[in-house]
Amino acid sequence: MNNKALETLEFHKIISRLVEFADFSASAELAHQLRPTADLDEAHIRQQATREARHLLNVDADISLQNARDIRPQVGLARREGVLDPSDLLAVKNTLIVSRSLRRTLENMAPETPYLSSLAEGLPVGLGLVDLISKTISDRGDVLDSASEKLSDIRREMKITYERMMSRMQRYISDSNTARMLQEPIITQRSGRNVLPLRAEFKGRIKGVIHDQSASGATLFVEPLAVVEWNNRYRELELQERDEVRRILAVLTHEIAGHADVLVWMVETMADLDLAFMRARYAETLEATEPKLVPFRETEGKHPGSTIRLFKARHPLLDPKQVVPIDVDLDEETYALIITGPNTGGKTVTLKTIGLLALMAQAGMHIPAQSGSVISIFEDVFADIGDEQSIEQSLSTFSGHVTNIVEILKHANPHALVLLDELGAGTDPQEGSALARAVMTHLLDRSITCMIATHYPELKAYAHTTPGVLNASVEFNLKTLKPTYHLTIGLPGRSNALAIAERLGLPESIIDAARAEINPTDLRAEDLLDEIHRQRDMTRQALESAELAQAEAEALRNELADRLDKIEDERYALLEEARQEGEKELERLREALETLRRRLAQARQPLDAVNEIEEVVESIEEEVSEPIVRKKPEKPVRKPKGPLRLGEKVHLRSIDQDGVVTAIGEDEIEAQIGMLRIRARHSDVIRKGEETDEVAAEKPKSKEGRVKLPTRQESPGVELDIRGQRVDEGLDALETYIERAYLARLPFVRIIHGKGTGRLRDSVRESLSNNPHVDHFEGGGHTEGGEGVTVANLKKD
Repeated sequence: MNNKALETLEFHKIISRLVEFADFSASAELAHQLRPTADLDEAHIRQQATREARHLLNVDADISLQNARDIRPQVGLARREGVLDPSDLLAVKNTLIVSRSLRRTLENMAPETPYLSSLAEGLPVGLGLVDLISKTISDRGDVLDSASEKLSDIRREMKITYERMMSRMQRYISDSNTARMLQEPIITQRSGRNVLPLRAEFKGRIKGVIHDQSASGATLFVEPLAVVEWNNRYRELELQERDEVRRILAVLTHEIAGHADVLVWMVETMADLDLAFMRARYAETLEATEPKLVPFRETEGKHPGSTIRLFKARHPLLDPKQVVPIDVDLDEETYALIITGPNTGGKTVTLKTIGLLALMAQAGMHIPAQSGSVISIFEDVFADIGDEQSIEQSLSTFSGHVTNIVEILKHANPHALVLLDELGAGTDPQEGSALARAVMTHLLDRSITCMIATHYPELKAYAHTTPGVLNASVEFNLKTLKPTYHLTIGLPGRSNALAIAERLGLPESIIDAARAEINPTDLRAEDLLDEIHRQRDMTRQALESAELAQAEAEALRNELADRLDKIEDERYALLEEARQEGEKELERLREALETLRRRLAQARQPLDAVNEIEEVVESIEEEVSEPIVRKKPEKPVRKPKGPLRLGEKVHLRSIDQDGVVTAIGEDEIEAQIGMLRIRARHSDVIRKGEETDEVAAEKPKSKEGRVKLPTRQESPGVELDIRGQRVDEGLDALETYIERAYLARLPFVRIIHGKGTGRLRDSVRESLSNNPHVDHFEGGGHTEGGEGVTVANLKKD
């Protein structure tokens, strides 16, 4: 890939941002070496790695390689028979632990991440080194006493010797006769020997060896003769300890040297995996999508067979809140684009966006564009953008551009992409325009895909009359005198010089004189172009107004339908309450009649009057037992507005949740619901607010055919996170949540309680086992959080 183009398009800045997501230095080094590939299979593999890494991060956001280290320098030292220090050995141990954890995670996710799992297949799970280092070195980097029997004996004797030596020296501090001779009642060290701070005037009063004196000469640091032998012995033991520790470290280092090749391969593989995670995290930051990479297709004529279809493309280095997305969709007949428009209007940004997104896609990165974007794999990308004059070479702006174009034409081929900014600028306009047309013709004759930004009006006509070339323009707002940065393909840019001058206050006479100097044909063409743009803007505004009005009307219809629904709920509830109350009154009346019947029978009185009353009661009971039918408010049935699009709000019927479309496949749709991304079949997804007859008909009925009082409420979501809460607080939240989830008719819920000591998990599961709304429950799968999550399936009505 052309290095000058990489620099011109600022690919190195993309790499710098990518490196910010590195977990350890080996992957950061690998990212700095990342370059776009011209091999389609390699590009597909890189994209697959990024896609799988994004999926893995979505289901297991805690995955990280932060504790890993680039241990290749340590392994190299071990190979050269050097000795690693404890911190180096701990780095080896921690990296092996990360390797083991990463391998197990990817093994569990193999069906969903086949490529990354295949990379991790050979990662070592310890090599016996983890246990060996753990038994030898503490987490603080100290060699343990248990590392060898000899070291244990040496340190035990050192402890005894030190205690006896300190005991003897303490006597000098405790004895009142000697304590008054000391500058301070402390034991200190000089030259590795334990000494007492003796006041200078008492020199010779304590027999010993003077090792040092204070700067003022008022204090002498004396080692009493009584502890000299103890000090000597302690020093000997220190040297023995040092030698034994070094021997132990040498043994460990030798073990590492025996696995040198495996350890180096492990670091390189983990760097490859982390690079995929880096691209995934960067893609999440950019809200990027995976592009579809395609080869050059077979064509007839001069068209090279390239494909560029970028929708809502954004420059990745610009503020996403301010950058204006552009659509660059070239039809099957077009392979060249001529972009015209005002200065600072976005022509250069458009060229850089196209080039940079092509480079990112070929480097395995997802691109900041709408899902469904398609682009070919280019063997090389060439760019001449910006002022390339060189003071040292005494080249003008024009000369600098021409020099670059000469190099581009020398190396470009039909599978390359060429981006030229201000082609032919910096010289006489007539000659520059002629040169620009000639360069364009040369590129087209050689079947090279190219994008050109220019000010020359002659190139507008050239694009209009030349097969394979399209006009494009960046828009300019004459009212605000500012560019809008919108890219319009199919229409050339307008010449706004006279209009801008007029709005800025240039005298009308001068404007009229200038118009008189312009060819009338050119003026008519500009007027026609102005009218086309004006009509297009009016059409776009009318469409936006119509869509807004339609959205408001639909919202109002939904609101009215919801109000009618609530009114019907209230009517039904009142009638049902009255019916139930009537049933209770009838039951009491029956009991009273039964009592009266028994008394009359005992008194041997006629029952005719009671029988008549019972007949009346039965007729009333028939009326009361009549089921109350809940009227279904007629909600507007909306006709589908066509296929779902990215970013649309949808409703997933199976889990009764709302989300936003993030990807659309042939059989499935991916929707973002809170922090989760869920894939569902097309039949399970409806546009938010749309209802079908099937949905409207889904009303629960009892066995007797009576419509139940609707108790469905707003969904509380499919997840409850109670990590960090006390057991009683968590159980209270769980009980309320399960009740709401049951009323919302969710089929299942996920309770995130964490692992910890397991007390909260056990309490949650005990509560679920006794909850009348829970059918059954189970621990979360590997992709759901394992034992830190419980999935409860709720009973159905």
